[in-house]
Formats: sequence, C-alpha cells, structure tokens
Amino acid sequence: MGRKTKVPYEQKIEAVEDYLSGKKSVAQICFEMDVVKKSFDQWIRKYKLHGTEGLKPIPKNAFYSPELKYQAVTDYLAGVGSLFDICNKYDISSHSILQRWIIKYNGHETFKSHNGKGDKLMTKGRKTTYRERIDIVAFCISNNYNYQMTSDKFQVSYSQVYTWVKKYKIHGYEALSDNRGKRKIPHQMSDIEKLTANLKLIEAQNKRLQMENDFLKKLREVERRG
Repeated sequence: MGRKTKVPYEQKIEAVEDYLSGKKSVAQICFEMDVVKKSFDQWIRKYKLHGTEGLKPIPKNAFYSPELKYQAVTDYLAGVGSLFDICNKYDISSHSILQRWIIKYNGHETFKSHNGKGDKLMTKGRKTTYRERIDIVAFCISNNYNYQMTSDKFQVSYSQVYTWVKKYKIHGYEALSDNRGKRKIPHQMSDIEKLTANLKLIEAQNKRLQMENDFLKKLREVERRG
C-alpha cells in the first residue's frame, strides 16, 4: 500500500524551486505549507540528488540490504559525515531511518533483510593486540580497503577497522598502539620489530597499487578491443 503524502508532488517541486531560485525563504515556505523545516530540508536534498524524480511519492517502502545499513551506520559512528551526508552517500530516503538503524546498532540488534536471508548481527568490538592491529590494517589495505571483509575475517567491528586504517594513513604504524594495559607499544619495541611492522604495511600498500595497475591494464585492453 502506498504512502500518503500531506503535500502533493507538484507543490513540493514548486516550493523547492522557489527556495533555490531565491523567491522565498525556508521559513516562509514552511509557514505557508505548514511543514516542519526538517521535512523541507529532505525535499531539497532529494531534489538536488535526483531532480524532480526524487520528490515523487514512494509507492512502497524502500528496502535496504543489511550490508548497506551496516556500512551507513558505521560510517556515521566513525565520523565520516553527518546524518544527511551519510543519507546522500547511500541514497537513504530519510535521516530518521538512519537514526533508527543507529539505535539498533547500539543495541546490538540484527539488521533484517527483506527476504530474511543475509540477516546480520552487529559484531561488537573486541580487544586486540598491537600486532593484531598491524595484521588487520595490512589485510584491509591489501584488499582495496574492504572494511566489511576485514571485519568479518578478524571478528572485530567495522568501525574499529575504519578507525585503525584512518589512524595509520594519518600518523603511520605507531598510531596503532594501545597504551592501556600491558601491551607492548612501539617505543618499547626493538628496531627489528618496528621495521617488520612497517614493512608489512608497506607490502600491503604495494599489493593494493599492483591490483589497481592490473585493473587499469585490463581496462585499457578491453577499450582497445572495443
């Protein structure tokens, strides 16, 4: 059964275009149409993303895969962007939907798929050693920054993987240390141990670059044949 819309499709288009052209302010439009600013902001976002098509009534509820939900939530929690930024990135119809997913994630609930298959329980973060984090970051980089695959392989959370990779890219391998407890941290490591850790990450980067080069070669070959 379709959703009932308070404001007709044509009026939404007119309102958004009036705002974008400078004819009316947000406050004036919201007052005249009796809508809250949050709703009008969503109209603008959808219009900018998809044009007038983005403002058409959705005939049925949109379905999102558990993987997309997981990536959207963990991106938000990792500070990749605001609610609206993440909704734009993954084409999520409303930021309130993303907020509900975040609540489920924090409660360690299962994200349901439409057909009941592929349901995904959020993997909780776990404690790791410095050496484990080196292996995790190296694996993620060498597999073209596939955070989900890395999370599944090492049984850590998506957000942990994302954070460790980000730290490494900004500050280098020493940023992967954890000063809590009695784990060995970089300044306590021998020169050989430091060199081994750094080489592992450099090798992972080289592997990723080689994969990119191989892909580009194949792409050029396909273009030549075409």
